[in-house]
Amino acid sequence: MPVGPLQCNCTVIGDSESGLGYVFDPGGDAARIMATATELGLKIIGIIHTHAHLDHILAAGEIHQLTGAPVWLNRSDRFLWDSLELQCRMWNVPYSPVPDPDHWIEDEQDLEFGGSCIHTPGHTPGSTSFYFESSSLLIAGDTLFQGSVGRTDFEGGDAAALKKSIRERIYNLDESAAVITGHGPETTIGREMRFNAYVRA
Repeated sequence: MPVGPLQCNCTVIGDSESGLGYVFDPGGDAARIMATATELGLKIIGIIHTHAHLDHILAAGEIHQLTGAPVWLNRSDRFLWDSLELQCRMWNVPYSPVPDPDHWIEDEQDLEFGGSCIHTPGHTPGSTSFYFESSSLLIAGDTLFQGSVGRTDFEGGDAAALKKSIRERIYNLDESAAVITGHGPETTIGREMRFNAYVRA
């Protein structure tokens, strides 16, 4: 669901048998996110971030307070996490404090119910995608968009690293997998391999 002032795509995903779930990229609208989790019957056990730009983390503090769930981030984006107040001033967005991350994401780390973490640096040094093979689903953050890729002109961005992440990590996954992008419509890996104007397979 698009949330927050910059309409980041937030994802609530969970396991219907255990009733446990995660929130990915809570960029705002905490009440709406929690209402979705309640509607799905999920207890949130992790607040997970693809990267630490303000539009992907602004509601992390409020959801942490409501659920007690740990906050996950790749350590390489700690400098961005710590600069949230400055980011908010730069974008003229109201500042909402976030807690320190509780858990540092490692490349190829497994999530509790079938997902895996894939370090995909480029948009930021710590950008991470999350692949749920059994559901044929990739949460890509701002690494990959429909027909486009994430910006690399912000602090820590690296265009060569971004292209390498997409070609070597994402394009090696199942072509039929749906991709939830950081902003805008979802796509599939196969579509981007063939038609993405910036990075083709």
